[in-house]
Amino acid sequence: MSYKIVVDSCCELPEKYKNDNRFQIIPLTLMVGDDYEVLDDENFNQKEFLEKVAACPTCPKSSCPSPERFREAYHDEAEEVYAVTLSSHLSGSYNSAELGKNLYEEKYGAKKIHVVDSESASCGETQIAMKIMEYKEAGLSFEETVAKVEEFKRRMRTYFVLDNLETLRKNGRMSGVKALVASTLNIKPVMVGNLGVIEQKGQAIGINKALAKMADAIVADVPKPQERTLMITHCNCPERAEYMRKLMEKRASYHNIVIMDTAGISSMYANDGGVIITL
Repeated sequence: MSYKIVVDSCCELPEKYKNDNRFQIIPLTLMVGDDYEVLDDENFNQKEFLEKVAACPTCPKSSCPSPERFREAYHDEAEEVYAVTLSSHLSGSYNSAELGKNLYEEKYGAKKIHVVDSESASCGETQIAMKIMEYKEAGLSFEETVAKVEEFKRRMRTYFVLDNLETLRKNGRMSGVKALVASTLNIKPVMVGNLGVIEQKGQAIGINKALAKMADAIVADVPKPQERTLMITHCNCPERAEYMRKLMEKRASYHNIVIMDTAGISSMYANDGGVIITL
């Protein structure tokens, strides 16, 4: 059966899929201060955005797509639609996608639509979207795909190291004192997200040591790496992503390794210099 995968713009699609008609990206809106508002779409200017964030004393914000935007994305010739959204712990995008499904059914009638709360972000959404495509190309039914993708989501892990803690501080996710101490001492926390819950796995002095600690944590936590696709997303720091790739290849073998730059929403959360890994 024909299918379509709808993702919000926190999902970084690999370049070869950005114009693939099996995918549709629904943009969120980014706001910095009172006078800067942009759509997180193909025209997003990361350099300009990061400069605005660095210069603004208040926290950048985002707004999710409307339920109507999702409803119309579902209105397609495809017989099955799968939507993948940013974690409901971080955004209202999942709720909008679910409401959009209800609105679709009210207006157009029943259709096979499944909405996945990634309980992750960035390449976590990408992992799920790619799995849906893999299952559908293998000929799995709608019900089988839904069951397998939800199982995959429960096994997926998201790790990240942020070079700049200001966005977390401005969001109230880290106290001003702790953020100041971390910045002053060059302490970089290693974080892990598990089904939407973010925990600190450790910390190190200096970004390279923190990346190495993250690599060690991943190898210790994740079984059967040879069966996994390792995705590395970076915010304006390709050299760090490449350094992380080399660290991981020294420690284990992976089915595939994909490196991507962050789009708008991921750039807001990761901030300049951040590195995110999912597998």
